[in-house]
Amino acid sequence: MPVSTYRLQIRESFDLFEAARRLPYLHELGVDWVYLSPLLEAEPGSDHGYDVVSHARIDPVRGGREGLDALSAEARRLGLGVLVDIVPNHVGVQTPKVNAWWWDLLTHGRDSRCAEAFDVDWDVAGGKVRLPVLGDDGTDAVEVDVDAGVVRYHEHAWPLAPGTTSLEEQHYELAHWTTADHGLNYRRFFAVNTLAGIRVEVPWVFEESHAEIRRWFDEGLVDGLRVDHPDGLREPGPYLDDLARLIGGAYVLVEKILEPGEVLPASWATAGTTGYDVLGQVDRVLTDPAAEAVLPLSELTYADVVHTAKRSIVDGMLGSEVRRTVRELPASVLDGGADGADLTPGEAAIDAEALEDAVAELATCFPVYRSYVPEGREHLEHAAAEARRRRPELAPSIDHLVTVLGDPAEPAVRRFEQLTGATMAKGVEDTTFYRYNRLTSLNEVGGDPSHFSLTVEGFHDAMARRQAERPHAMTTLSTHDTKRGEDVRARITALAEQPQLWTEAFERLQDAAPVPSRAFAALLWQAVVGAWDDDDPDLRDRLHAYAEKAMREAGDHTTWTSPDEAFEATVHAAVDAAFDDEAVAAVVAGLVGAVAGPGAVNALSAKLLSLTVPGVPDVYQGSELGEFSLVDPDNRRRVDFDRLAAVLRGDEPHPYLPKLRVTAAALRLRRDRPELFTGYTPLTAEGPAADHVLAFDRGGAITVVTRLPIGLDAAGGWGETRLALPDGTWRDVVHGGTTDGPLEPVLGAAGVALLVRED
Repeated sequence: MPVSTYRLQIRESFDLFEAARRLPYLHELGVDWVYLSPLLEAEPGSDHGYDVVSHARIDPVRGGREGLDALSAEARRLGLGVLVDIVPNHVGVQTPKVNAWWWDLLTHGRDSRCAEAFDVDWDVAGGKVRLPVLGDDGTDAVEVDVDAGVVRYHEHAWPLAPGTTSLEEQHYELAHWTTADHGLNYRRFFAVNTLAGIRVEVPWVFEESHAEIRRWFDEGLVDGLRVDHPDGLREPGPYLDDLARLIGGAYVLVEKILEPGEVLPASWATAGTTGYDVLGQVDRVLTDPAAEAVLPLSELTYADVVHTAKRSIVDGMLGSEVRRTVRELPASVLDGGADGADLTPGEAAIDAEALEDAVAELATCFPVYRSYVPEGREHLEHAAAEARRRRPELAPSIDHLVTVLGDPAEPAVRRFEQLTGATMAKGVEDTTFYRYNRLTSLNEVGGDPSHFSLTVEGFHDAMARRQAERPHAMTTLSTHDTKRGEDVRARITALAEQPQLWTEAFERLQDAAPVPSRAFAALLWQAVVGAWDDDDPDLRDRLHAYAEKAMREAGDHTTWTSPDEAFEATVHAAVDAAFDDEAVAAVVAGLVGAVAGPGAVNALSAKLLSLTVPGVPDVYQGSELGEFSLVDPDNRRRVDFDRLAAVLRGDEPHPYLPKLRVTAAALRLRRDRPELFTGYTPLTAEGPAADHVLAFDRGGAITVVTRLPIGLDAAGGWGETRLALPDGTWRDVVHGGTTDGPLEPVLGAAGVALLVRED
């Protein structure tokens, strides 16, 4: 089991050889395992690696086989483990020629050996694979090159079937790009047409897609795996069992999003999730609950915003998946029973259109990413009750669906479960989180913005359960998927302690640089304030890129496929005004000045919590200093490891040196003295500032952090506040101070402490 991990994004510009050269820095920082993004060969030019095109080898541009050998050897020399991200759900098909499976499928159609590897509904599109790739010029721009054996359309190329000379004779159909919404017949990753789902439940598909991964373990190169998007698989539990057998029961994490109160299936062969659940708990225990009654509400409740967004997704980009779910329902649902035998007097048969509407509404009302029938039946019942409430006219269809979708033997069950996960991801993470913008530090992957804050007692209860049930799951604050970096969120959290300041400043910003949507304006200005850095020469470009992505993802005023130029121009003008308009710049500077200090305290508290609560803490590359990134690809920018190493050595000053010191102290203590982190006991404080401290004992290592630093300063600091410590004198391994209870000696300047008993 790893004690801690450090995530590195492996790509052509930072390959495995370069990563190997950076391992001494990770070791010096205190890291136990290095954690690598996907390594298998990906689409040409891929910067993230989640679009695998060949399972047979490590991507040559990422360092290839020799690169992993070099990294693993250096890791072994330093005593580091190796964790690798894998992508079992889908493959990249943007460039068919480089994906041998997809090329063979398109060449031979249903007769291809690889037809079984892909999840294609052959009854749609006349037994062909429908490819939504054409623009408005359509097939007029398609060229059949018999000599080269390909069909060309602009930069795209597909194979000619043997002995054919025309487009009509191929095993695929080239269709307009809009066909993907309702006419696609292959499973994909969410709504990404260029990522085709594969069927790892088929034994040979599993074996061949994991042969290289098996080699890593057989040769002792890799120690553990992170499984990307298990909810996309037909049956995640059996897949994890197969994986455990393949790699000898090695350490495995799953990128599973848990909604508040949801529990990971106990039967899964995994140490736990990648930590978004803890991220949300850490952020919320540091959020001032009093702001919930003060910050302005949206015209719609969060639940209604979610419903509207999810329904637009299933009616739009996931319409193909809804229709396929209906096609897999048994005939008895469509006709009320064989020969109408199940119809009661006066009851009419249910037509396909009504079933599509009902399936879409059930998916919209589903409260979690997915269930795993027969486990999680309560989620289906909840969705059905909510769907009947919102759409009573659909009740007969919903009743029939619940009967079928609660039966694990029905093929449609798994199809529906795959649909609900995509609906949640696209409707909530990628839409609602850009529309409901009260306090955007709460709009994070795995979080629920309607859950505004968490009490200290609630936090302790959650961590005690974690210690008892999933002590080796990952904890994290920033990832390649987070909507904003941890230090951005820490600043926005500080706004919750100053709601009046924020609301007044927001109105001044709207007067000076109006954005037509107040909801989007709130998102924009909180991002500006959270990410602001006077020393960043790329900040303006970064904010423009963020604004474009955010407003198009929100999709309520402009979209990727149909941009509203006027709306977008006003948003970009507001971004420019932050730099060029003196009045706007003054308001932004005032807000930044108000949140920078308390935001830094919040960031230190969040960092120390994430590093010391039960679980395996992950440090996302570069986040040991200030992590002011916004949504991807901003959070995959190159990290200056030379500077990080210099700051760690003390050779170079840095404004976020305190955060690096906290990170290094916690990682080193966890690695060097693991016996101090084997339990979880809440600690209490007494005195005038007792509400501003959060502390716990992990079994000899005691974490103490500051909550609500603005309120603490207003109350006059720690004063006579004491922590109820076990007997003895306790030394802070971060800054060196000592205490036997009073908080002022160890928290007065730093705001956080990690205590061990003095010998």
